[in-house]
Amino acid sequence: MVAHSKVEADNAVADRRSPHLEASVSDRSQIQPARALHPSPGRATPALLLSDTHFRTFRSHSDFTVITKTSSMLDTCGFYWGPMDVNVAHDKLKSEPIGTFLIRDSKQKNCFFAISVKTARETVSIRIKFHAGKFSLDGSKELFSCLFQLVEHYMTSPKKMLVSPLRKVRLRPLQELCRKSILATFGRQNLDSIPLNRVLKDYLKSFPFQI
Repeated sequence: MVAHSKVEADNAVADRRSPHLEASVSDRSQIQPARALHPSPGRATPALLLSDTHFRTFRSHSDFTVITKTSSMLDTCGFYWGPMDVNVAHDKLKSEPIGTFLIRDSKQKNCFFAISVKTARETVSIRIKFHAGKFSLDGSKELFSCLFQLVEHYMTSPKKMLVSPLRKVRLRPLQELCRKSILATFGRQNLDSIPLNRVLKDYLKSFPFQI
């Protein structure tokens, strides 16, 4: 067992408004370091690890690794809003252009994250499901090995369901814009071939997505 989750029930009003769509989760700052989640044999596991993290029990260490890596990238992407209530998320997107979206925590015990997006008719929230190391939108059969690959897919698909993320800070740092431009030019699969020092390559690889 890696970790347990402490979740709240969905907002009943939000569920009535959005049948297969969603709300948010407790603070991701409670995530424990990987070494703390694997106590030594014969040593008691602290009660904190069993009750105060929002993560449910993982079925495999690989799933744990995927989610913790995803969490790290979410913290740097700029459009992850953490444990935000569904109604607050919808209110933030209400005056934004169609296709504007954000990622937040989910209150559903069977998923970690949700995407809230402004559509032509209304603002909706869609659960991001995670199963056997793959991410998918609730109701979709398309699977992705990375949450941000999922986002890129729906930003570039013909229907353009996602257009632009709602960032906490609207003015992005110059280094982030440069990274996005380099990725658009070379592609993430060619980052090792770029003649840059290791520190700069590590920065490019820390978020290798054109979002």
